[in-house]
Amino acid sequence: MALESDVARNLDEIRSRMAEAARAAGRDPSAVELVAVSKLQPEERIEAALRAGQRIFGENRVQEAAGRWPALRERFEGLTLHLIGPLQTNKVRQAVELFDVIETVDRPRLAKALADEMERSGRRPKCLIQVNTGAEPQKSGVLPPEADAFIESCRREHGLPVVGLMCIPPQDEEPAPHFALLRKIAERHDLEVLSMGMSADFEIAIRFGATHVRVGSALFGERPKAP
Repeated sequence: MALESDVARNLDEIRSRMAEAARAAGRDPSAVELVAVSKLQPEERIEAALRAGQRIFGENRVQEAAGRWPALRERFEGLTLHLIGPLQTNKVRQAVELFDVIETVDRPRLAKALADEMERSGRRPKCLIQVNTGAEPQKSGVLPPEADAFIESCRREHGLPVVGLMCIPPQDEEPAPHFALLRKIAERHDLEVLSMGMSADFEIAIRFGATHVRVGSALFGERPKAP
């Protein structure tokens, strides 16, 4: 488990690895952003990352984010907050208020609820469509054969600000084919943002075009168990 004093060093190492992976793929390192996955992490580790210059964070739960980030936004400028966990429709109003990017749009009812709340509030966080590239029944995300129609519906019928796609490959499979599939779907729709790759595979994801990698344990250490 990383101590607070390790976070800045871990951050430097991750950024260095990201840049090296981007250059190896013939990409500009500045084209890949690090989303620090802060769910369940102690406040002191998150503040250590903030003091080290990290400004993009990912949270899985709306309620946890609501209890943490409003106060941190008052103390640290330039924060961007991503929702990277499943979103229930009864949490949509709070999510639209809190988050700058919602990465887990995955079903028509949620798309409509988001569109209604954005119209009501006037706030329009960027949206990513989550694709269940491994067709895992326990995992959120639209299935690949249904992705094209769902993306078009989100954009044309609901008017959502869809900018990209997100995926979480199966743990026991080689991630490269999943990243390649997500990139192909994105290319069909001229979507520029690809949120893919985590602590164990972000360098592979960068090779396949990731614009955002979501890293938690490699930065903060293993997460404490949920209460």
